[in-house]
Amino acid sequence: MNNLISDIPKAELHIHIEGSLEPELMFEIAHRHHIKLPFESVEAVREAYNFHNLQSFLDIYYAGAGVLLDEQDFYHLTWAYLQKAVSQNVRHTEIFFDPQTHTQRGVAFETVYNGIQQALQDGQKQLGISSKLILCFLRHLSAEEAMVTLHQALPYRDAIAAVGLDSSELGHPPSKFQEVFDKARADGFLTVAHAGEEGSAEYIWEAINLLKVSRIDHGVRCVESKQLVDYLVEQQIPLTVCPLSNVKLRVFSSMAEHNLKQLLDLGLCVTVNSDDPAYFGGYIAENFQESQAALNLNQDDIYQLAKNSFNASFLNSVDKQNLVDELDNFMTNLT
Repeated sequence: MNNLISDIPKAELHIHIEGSLEPELMFEIAHRHHIKLPFESVEAVREAYNFHNLQSFLDIYYAGAGVLLDEQDFYHLTWAYLQKAVSQNVRHTEIFFDPQTHTQRGVAFETVYNGIQQALQDGQKQLGISSKLILCFLRHLSAEEAMVTLHQALPYRDAIAAVGLDSSELGHPPSKFQEVFDKARADGFLTVAHAGEEGSAEYIWEAINLLKVSRIDHGVRCVESKQLVDYLVEQQIPLTVCPLSNVKLRVFSSMAEHNLKQLLDLGLCVTVNSDDPAYFGGYIAENFQESQAALNLNQDDIYQLAKNSFNASFLNSVDKQNLVDELDNFMTNLT
């Protein structure tokens, strides 16, 4: 089953590029910029990855991102992720980036964008992996600051597929950003939002009704409302679920208690993703593998999750169908 999981064609739709910063690369970049990290070694960094909630993770996440200063840093960060993704047969990826994490430190928006985008272009040419870019607003900051970031993104709207919402969920409901998302949609961006990770099912409703999202990132607490589950099934609004992240951040106490299989069996369009793989102990294949082992997912479940990932993507219908056909051919050749 592990070989199937690693080799099956798949898409990743919930990956924070800053969250793929492995400790080794963090130290390498810090050394190049003569930055003193608050850790003595790579091992010390990994030992710090023992989180008790979302905020305890974010504190270390933002500290790690502080080493990223120039286009080369963002290029190397993105290129390292793409190489890893391709090794696990990710055929298409939709990458979140958090410009406010960097502009607050004096790093220009275009520096962040240019480094990431160049790597994505090279990934298409050299590795054969297609990609979309999604700009996320930090929800613990003000809606006014998000609006400033949206204006900074307008010159790049042709290369940024969507805007999203991440960072501390509790106390920062989607409704806080309704005006920003209205403007983003008017400017031609698709919308997604983190909701229903630590926040309640009501946050998912707000993301749907107020932000008009095409996808819900996480969304595992949708089961608190049968009406919501029925709506998500009827509309086939995708959930980009991140199992290892959910366990690491104590959304579920163990993988065996995760509701991924339940969501799949209910008919929701759920996908498996890695979220912040450098911090949560695994990339997309490891998320599949640990979910499969703990929840007894069968071959049909793995196939459905992979198919969902293509159908839930922001690719056009032709490109989606080509990838589904590739997936079906892969499954046919298994037997």
